[in-house]
Amino acid sequence: MKKKNRSRRYVIAGIVGFIILLLACTGCWGYRLLYAPNFMTANTVYVYIDRKKDFDDLCRQLVDSAACCRIDAFKKLAKIMHYPGYMKTGRYAVTPGMNNSALLDNLRRGQQVATRMTFNHIRLKEDLAERLDEQLMIGKEEILECMNDSAYCDSLGFSTATIHALFIPNTYEVYWNIPAGKLIERMRREYDHFWTEARLAKAKAMHLTPVEVAILASIVEEETAVTEEYPVVAGLYINRLRKGMPLQADPTVKFAAGDFSLQRILHEHLDIESPYNTYKHPGLPPGLLRIPSIKGLEGVLDYMQHDYLYMCAKEDFSGRHNFAVTLAGHNRNAIRYRAELNRRNIR
Repeated sequence: MKKKNRSRRYVIAGIVGFIILLLACTGCWGYRLLYAPNFMTANTVYVYIDRKKDFDDLCRQLVDSAACCRIDAFKKLAKIMHYPGYMKTGRYAVTPGMNNSALLDNLRRGQQVATRMTFNHIRLKEDLAERLDEQLMIGKEEILECMNDSAYCDSLGFSTATIHALFIPNTYEVYWNIPAGKLIERMRREYDHFWTEARLAKAKAMHLTPVEVAILASIVEEETAVTEEYPVVAGLYINRLRKGMPLQADPTVKFAAGDFSLQRILHEHLDIESPYNTYKHPGLPPGLLRIPSIKGLEGVLDYMQHDYLYMCAKEDFSGRHNFAVTLAGHNRNAIRYRAELNRRNIR
């Protein structure tokens, strides 16, 4: 009887031991699957999921960019959580020592991290679309489709020639997978934030709309690379507008010619028939030559009051200009500049 009891105890102890061992193994397996660090990056890295990427593409990113130690464990947990069928686009952070459970929780919920979007020194709409395409999930075609839609632009208070005035150059935090329409809505809010009552009042006092300020600022920025000259050049063009004189701005001729690299404007360029050629057509051109910076916009809004009507690049090629009140004074400046062009054999 005692032997039977002893044997029974051994069996029970064995069963209990086996269960404990099984639980320990299961717990260890579960810990490694769920909570053990699996991404051993030195710094936070980001994985990107667009509409074309599938689960295998994501796994390759995790191995190549996020230093995943056990990709099979990640795949197994992902399948248990039914994640592959519910992938969401976005930019997701992978932090040093992150575990599968934390990452999959973010991926399943679409808990992405915003990215910084920056654009400056942009001329054409196509250039802007290209820059946004480089930084966000949206393709340049999607942006251009919106910006070339006359009805859509009109609904925002712009034309297809001025819609890029909506984009105030700065750094913005947006979600990487933001749709084109939502991005333009965000830019509209930033535009309205920039155009405060004080700035609107300055534009009104100049008898210009915000879009016209942007057009003039785009000419000013193409005319001079010296920010200190922005208010002087802006004042000169405002003087011309008020007197009903054509702007005769060389950058508008370069735009009409489709060649911003022109160093010397010739008579053949001045004869180009284009609404952007301000030698042939008075007033402001119908659109922007570039997206002006905040400094450019403020240079127009805070233009310098003076009597200058003429400007000519300095003959030292410093990027600065000689200004003149009279045509005679301007001609003297122009002779010196042309002489230097000839001396340098610039045609």
